[in-house]
Amino acid sequence: MALTARDLMTTDVETVAPDDEISEVLTKLSRRDFTGFPVVEGTDLVGVVTEHDLVDIFQPSERTLYVPFGLPPFLESLTYALDLSWDELDVELDLVKNAGRPIREVMSTDVRTVSPDASLDDVLAVLVDEDEDVNRIPVVENGALVGIIARQDVLGAIYRERTAGAADADAEV
Repeated sequence: MALTARDLMTTDVETVAPDDEISEVLTKLSRRDFTGFPVVEGTDLVGVVTEHDLVDIFQPSERTLYVPFGLPPFLESLTYALDLSWDELDVELDLVKNAGRPIREVMSTDVRTVSPDASLDDVLAVLVDEDEDVNRIPVVENGALVGIIARQDVLGAIYRERTAGAADADAEV
């Protein structure tokens, strides 16, 4: 029997809503063993938010000030980059500044999904795509989120299938 997404997926999926605040989602993430949530409106999948999406908020690149400097008779000025970050204070200020923003502003909307009838090969193709770093695949049917497949779900299923096959072969001997 060939495995399908329906065989691999978890149906009890923790989700967040697009209007949930960044601070709420950060708190939920800190209390879980996974690194992201599907974002749903009603039952429809509208995006995914991951730790990566949230970490991007706290990048200090916007704190680099480029100052042109030049004195006559020079026609061209030199530009100096000054890093204005204050490390931990910056992170705290970013958190205060962004805490109330809705998750819809930082979530990814271009989400790779599979249907419940997708084959194991289809699921593996999404997980091994070199252009994307996918750890969880939402399972969607008619736009509605019906489950999620984590990378470890796939590895566990393959392991069980292989070890069951080896046990069957040992029993035949």
